[in-house]
Amino acid sequence: MSIEVIRPGLLSSVQDEGRTGYRRHGIHVGGVMDTFAARAANMLVGNSRHEAVLEMTMTGPELRFQKSQLVSLCGADLTATVNHLPVPLWRPVLFRAGSVLKFGPCPHGLRGYMAIAGGIDVPVVMGSRSTDLKTGLGGVEGRSLHTADLLSTGQSSAEAQCWLQHMERHAEKNGRQTMAPAWFLSERERPDYYGRRIIRVMPGKDSSQFSEASLERFYTEGYVVSPQSDRMGYRLQGASLELDQPLDRLSEAVTHGTVQVPPDGQPIILMADHQTIGGYPVIAQVAQVDMPILAQARPGTRLAFEQITHEQGQQLYMEQESNMQLMDKLIRRRMAEMEGTQ
Repeated sequence: MSIEVIRPGLLSSVQDEGRTGYRRHGIHVGGVMDTFAARAANMLVGNSRHEAVLEMTMTGPELRFQKSQLVSLCGADLTATVNHLPVPLWRPVLFRAGSVLKFGPCPHGLRGYMAIAGGIDVPVVMGSRSTDLKTGLGGVEGRSLHTADLLSTGQSSAEAQCWLQHMERHAEKNGRQTMAPAWFLSERERPDYYGRRIIRVMPGKDSSQFSEASLERFYTEGYVVSPQSDRMGYRLQGASLELDQPLDRLSEAVTHGTVQVPPDGQPIILMADHQTIGGYPVIAQVAQVDMPILAQARPGTRLAFEQITHEQGQQLYMEQESNMQLMDKLIRRRMAEMEGTQ
């Protein structure tokens, strides 16, 4: 064991990209809410995108590192400190043995992600280490972190091990408990978490069933994220939406980002822990590239919707994926360059 949980925080759980292939059995994919931040955090410590990270909601935990680790923090700013010194976000950071990581207020965003070189090592259940809080699958005994939990890490990459050793030598030489390089992922390389509140959506399969007035309201009037929102879905408060005529049908498959409209006319956006089927009319589907922005929208956040085509949604996704792959190559190149200086 290498990490001791001194305090668990509000809701801290082990997550990865989720468990796939079980929707026909009623088991949702789940996994991290902010896929961009979690994937970037893994990149920064030399992990594959599939390694498990710690997802922290609003208030982070307090952790003691029993051995030196290469760590990265991405997503929301939870004002992290290690041994009372600020921890920079969006870059790899060395925490030496004995370091205590604490988190403070969350001025922006909602969810922070901590990746550790080698990933968090918990049992694989149905192909994933993700915690399903509703069913008790995966993670640490199927639950969020508790005080006195001990977390293990997996085998880190050769590049990460080399970088860790290099940084630790420099930290010891300079009498420092923590150390980070000067470079980081800049704002232009991340989603516009706090500036963009216009969520791009594609027409849903039932959009034509809604009245023209309702469609106009949906795309021109803003909605507020309700306090009754969670990892399963975001309930929105705003203009009521109505069908031209009642729609009676069997439940059908739904997915991450599906925007349903229940009888009260208030939209619901399905998030990571959404159900696998649903019978409510579907007015829209959120573009995958904007789901991380939603993941960081706390209750009370005002959102607006912009309609795009399915082709535009696909193009945006391919562009983001290309950029992510390029970032991964650049980070690994930096690690390889560090290895060459040993």
